[in-house]
Amino acid sequence: MLLLSGLLLLSAFAAAAELQEGLPAPAIRAELLDGGTFDSAKHHGKVILLNFWASWCKPCREEMPALDAYYRAHHGDGFELIAINIEGPGDIAKVRRALKDFSFPAAVAASAQTEGYGRLWRLPVSFVIDRRGILRFDGFKFAKALDLPTLEKIVTPLLRNSKDAVVAESEPRQKAEIAWQARSR
Repeated sequence: MLLLSGLLLLSAFAAAAELQEGLPAPAIRAELLDGGTFDSAKHHGKVILLNFWASWCKPCREEMPALDAYYRAHHGDGFELIAINIEGPGDIAKVRRALKDFSFPAAVAASAQTEGYGRLWRLPVSFVIDRRGILRFDGFKFAKALDLPTLEKIVTPLLRNSKDAVVAESEPRQKAEIAWQARSR
């Protein structure tokens, strides 16, 4: 049993280690609390913010009004937000109460596939994926709850993303891939 626990922990750390800004983001699939479904593959071409939270987490609850305001203001611009609650299935009523004033889609972790985002060791934590499915913001590197100015700084440029910005953003990654390929020959 100890060996199995160690292997599970190691695989969670390996998944988080593979998570890198500038590379394709892991897939997200979830059954939403409202009965719908969320699949990141069906939202290609949109900017996605994935947020992990819990109802007992004060910073999580404090950032929710900003997340909702940003979602309401920018959903029509191609912005999607999915909030994944990490509490157990027995806490659904508590989760629904915490979300009653917010309009963004939400799910519980038990009905979501988000394995590629690693082991959640702190909350809240959010990730931002650009219109091409590339991870642009790794919340593990950001030590505070999101607010509107931070969302404007991180997400808004991705929503405005002109073709020139897409090319400029991908150039460092392309150069890194070319250098890596040259080294591996």
